[in-house]
Amino acid sequence: MGRRVEPGGDAGPWTFVPPDGGDGRRDFGYAVAMTVHPPVTRTTTAAEGLPRWRFTVDEIDRMTELGLFHEDDRIELIGGEIVPMQAKGGRHEMLKSALNLYCAKRLPEDVLFTPETTFRLSVDTFLEPDFVFYPKAEGWSGLAAQTALLVVELADSSLRYDLGRKVGLYAGFGIAELWVIDAVKLVTRVHREPGPGGYGSIRDVAGNEPLVPDKIPALAVTLADLELH
Repeated sequence: MGRRVEPGGDAGPWTFVPPDGGDGRRDFGYAVAMTVHPPVTRTTTAAEGLPRWRFTVDEIDRMTELGLFHEDDRIELIGGEIVPMQAKGGRHEMLKSALNLYCAKRLPEDVLFTPETTFRLSVDTFLEPDFVFYPKAEGWSGLAAQTALLVVELADSSLRYDLGRKVGLYAGFGIAELWVIDAVKLVTRVHREPGPGGYGSIRDVAGNEPLVPDKIPALAVTLADLELH
């Protein structure tokens, strides 16, 4: 085997030195080296402003089955375009764990919830909210925009995106209630009364105030009272 000599730091090309006799010239004292550039990033804006292929949810499912995407790859599909999700911070994960335990203990018998599910909203759009609550009678197989009782997005690094483009998507699909929680400040923006132009009711709830879901009041929670660790 040859050896790879990397430059200092994380950037720059790699140098690959073939083994002795690898090409017949090294026997005569030539140190043959070829430059191999590291893999490029998997995201691009190279086609900005140009028509792009519009993927469907079924096509993404099929690509995942074929191994083109790993099941743990964090992506969303918005209007047929694949969008990578930002990495989660520590506060995000601590708050998610605390809310998961809290809701599991207080969930009404006629309600189910699923964390980090692929929420299929249309033929070419799916999102990955942190929590979706829905009627037990419908089950996960019946989960749709019309059956979702509450959608919760936890955000730290993704706060700007979650409060912007994502809110518009949820409103357009008619999600009845959306919470976007700032995992750092524990401030929740509660969205209700969805419509094509956005949510008609938007208000901020501080961490020391109770959050009461409109359709699941039994799950009222005060974020500042949760144990985050």
